[in-house]
Amino acid sequence: MSDIAEPILKPPSRNRRIAGGDPDKRRQILDGALDVFMARGFDAASMSDIATAANVSKGTLYVYFEDKEHLFVALIEREREIQRMGAFEALNDDPDLAHALTRFGEGLVRLLVSDFAVSAQRIVLGVAERMPELGREFYERGPMQGTQRLSAYLRRKRQEGLLSIDDPDLAAAQFLDLCQSTLVRPRLFNADRFPPTQQDIRRVVASAVAMFLARYAPERR
Repeated sequence: MSDIAEPILKPPSRNRRIAGGDPDKRRQILDGALDVFMARGFDAASMSDIATAANVSKGTLYVYFEDKEHLFVALIEREREIQRMGAFEALNDDPDLAHALTRFGEGLVRLLVSDFAVSAQRIVLGVAERMPELGREFYERGPMQGTQRLSAYLRRKRQEGLLSIDDPDLAAAQFLDLCQSTLVRPRLFNADRFPPTQQDIRRVVASAVAMFLARYAPERR
């Protein structure tokens, strides 16, 4: 019998570059993590639970994600990008400004009031005080990135003479907040247990588009 001690498996340090490169294996891990986080929440979930749900070894899990925090952010980013892609495509595919903003706003709100998005926001808000890096990463890859992409669109429309905007970043943030009015916050605080109806979403977004264009449409001479 060998007298060499069995090496103890330890998670890689935060400075180690993540080595996992198999997209199918990464997707498998994220699918398992989604089930665990949705069922147990962030704090109660463990890397062991996720490895079991994903049907991979714990060692393989650490090859792809150095800790639970980074795994959670990667999961949110994947789910959010899948759903957000259609909303931003509406801006680029529709030449009618009001119609494009309406399609974008409705798509965005449907994303934000979905069960996954609401659960993700609750989890991040719950841990952001003791894990500020997680909160910042969630914000930068989500709300901030969305505002920047909308701002770039508004700049293009300003160049085309369709909008009169001095501060596109502010205008983008204003439009996003208008679209969420009365819909997202009640879901976030569980005042509304179910997502709003499509009729409610259309009504709020239509009002948001009307207010936005009333403020930023160029003056007719």
